[in-house]
Amino acid sequence: MKLKIIKLREQAVIPKYEHDNDSGLDLISIENVKIESGDSQLVKIGISIELPPNTEAQIRPRSGLALRHKVTILNAPGTIDEGYRGEIGVILINHGQTSFQVIQGMRIAQMVIVPVIRVKIEEVDSLSNTIRGSRGFGSTGF
Repeated sequence: MKLKIIKLREQAVIPKYEHDNDSGLDLISIENVKIESGDSQLVKIGISIELPPNTEAQIRPRSGLALRHKVTILNAPGTIDEGYRGEIGVILINHGQTSFQVIQGMRIAQMVIVPVIRVKIEEVDSLSNTIRGSRGFGSTGF
């Protein structure tokens, strides 16, 4: 499978796997952005992609940013649909107590390419019974 990538800006960096067995491709910021405590900002990556058929790209946080700075992705995981051809941006949120500075060239997220299963929708009058049933949040204990 191939992921086609266009650099939209000269300073853009083509994503790559940092290690041979990694699932995520590192996404690199092309801009300097200050994110105040409690705020979020869209950070541009400077690339557009063409995904392989029947896949999506999931944009996921980097654990090091979350652990050290409490910076993560607001809508994690973000979804890039197969048909999207615009510039990739990452919505970062700062849950820390102090401002956080994104620097051009910084690895800010990871992109994981995953298969998509499309289903046919069927409206019904009832669903099958299960042991769990409709018990939800906290139903198995804390």
